[in-house]
Amino acid sequence: MEWLLVVVVLLLAAFGVLLSWTAGRVDRLHHRVNTARSGLEAQLMHRSGAALELAAAGLLDPARSLVLLDAAHHARAREPGDREQAESDLSAALVAALGDPEEIAELQRQPGAAELFRELGDACRKVELARRFHNDVVTSTRSLRGRPLVRWFRLAGHAELPSTVELDDSWPPVLP
Repeated sequence: MEWLLVVVVLLLAAFGVLLSWTAGRVDRLHHRVNTARSGLEAQLMHRSGAALELAAAGLLDPARSLVLLDAAHHARAREPGDREQAESDLSAALVAALGDPEEIAELQRQPGAAELFRELGDACRKVELARRFHNDVVTSTRSLRGRPLVRWFRLAGHAELPSTVELDDSWPPVLP
């Protein structure tokens, strides 16, 4: 009888350790989601800043500069629920304004232009990577939170279920 009591106590202790470890893992994943979201936000701001610099540099014709300025400004001054659409609009404006490879190659020969295009290309690439990383972490978090053990014992606490960021992060292939 004593052995049975010892086994039950050990099983309960092991189950408690498992619950504690799982709750810690959920907490760490939520922290990673917040960190990844902050990184994505920073990269989105950097991309819109690079687009603003390029549009204000006087390299593009006035119509394309205006389209790029408007899209970049809208992406920076977006409403909280409008973020994904504003960023997708900026991507579309970049593709539209910088879609002609021959003209962009000619523009890059002007003094200081190559650096602006390189910075914008790097910013676009980093946005794409940051969004992928964020969505991967969100998928992992949602997967763990969907497990019965986590749901039954409410190991996620009152944390909001994270969501992926779905936006068009394509960028003109002419950017270096």
